[in-house]
Amino acid sequence: MPIETSRPVAAGVVTALVGFTSAFVVVLQGLTAVGATHAQAASGLLAVTILMGLSSVVLSLTTRLPITVAWSTPGAALLASTGTVDGGWPAAVGAFVVTGVLVLATGLVPALGSLITRIPASVAQAMLAGIVMQLCLGPVTGMAANPWAVGPVVLVWVISLRLLPRWASPLTFAAAAVVIAVHLTRSGTPIETSSLVPRLELTAPTFTLGALVGIALPLYLVTMASQNVPGVAVMRGFGYEVPWRRAMLVTGAGTVLGAPAGGHAINLAAISAALAAGPDAGEDRSRRWVASVTSGLVLVPVGIAAAAFATLVSLAPEGVVPAVAGLALMGTLAASLRSTLAEPSEQVPAVVTFAVAASGIAVAGVSAAFWALVAGLVLRAVLHRPTD
Repeated sequence: MPIETSRPVAAGVVTALVGFTSAFVVVLQGLTAVGATHAQAASGLLAVTILMGLSSVVLSLTTRLPITVAWSTPGAALLASTGTVDGGWPAAVGAFVVTGVLVLATGLVPALGSLITRIPASVAQAMLAGIVMQLCLGPVTGMAANPWAVGPVVLVWVISLRLLPRWASPLTFAAAAVVIAVHLTRSGTPIETSSLVPRLELTAPTFTLGALVGIALPLYLVTMASQNVPGVAVMRGFGYEVPWRRAMLVTGAGTVLGAPAGGHAINLAAISAALAAGPDAGEDRSRRWVASVTSGLVLVPVGIAAAAFATLVSLAPEGVVPAVAGLALMGTLAASLRSTLAEPSEQVPAVVTFAVAASGIAVAGVSAAFWALVAGLVLRAVLHRPTD
């Protein structure tokens, strides 16, 4: 294979593997937290993985741009911190459907997209920081509860950050897999082969006010503000202009399609977008779309193996899975906190937003993320003084 072709292909493979292994544990935790069974969570992981792969292929082939689609990692973190709502898992599935419809509407109604961009970055990022803060405590509580199992995972993460930062999350998961394998060997726990077979678990959606306000609206906002808008900015930084309407229609339709199978949301990649759109994908910018297509094609068989990954995670010893999820989100927390405190005049509303989101409270069946956004925006409006 010529070098000019092999580089974008290699970059695409790396994009797919890093993107999946760095956060799939967070996705499983989020789906389980809002009421999914093991089989339903595995189905949801399968759905979002295959759909983000196919969406990457469709967008890249039709635009000849290195557009990469990912699942909503902040959205999964939101689910993990939200917990079950009125109506249980079917209501959560209904919220996923509504989220996809809202993304579709964003592509069809330009004013809606403009409204999203008007949410202050400090408040949006503070909400995200508060959401992931709870999960980032996982390594700490895990070390206290089960240091012999969690300790090696944390150690590999630290060493990887120093030597191979791009591969820190995948290597951390690899270390966790070794810990789980040792645990299974020592305990003699059997693995049911039927749990390794990929299958979709379809759920008829129901719609409740608590799920719509507590899941759908925050999931839509955090996906837009923390994934889609930054994803466009990252691509613009590499000299590519993402067709906003087409991207929202594809990812919105993909979210709606995947919801009955348990998929929470897909969106434009933000951080991982640089892997396919940057110099690592080759010097010829006009050929970097090959990296995104390759990434999408790789994700399809990876998604088919989602049941095996979910089964492995379900057999982990105490503390290991929360630790892996928390370590995977440390970078997200750091970036969110930087944006939260970047503007001195915005710090008080942002900190209040962060505190409410991190509290994990649920009032009237509505999650803390929604109340955090309300509190931050109201306080900002009260404190804001128009310039003369």
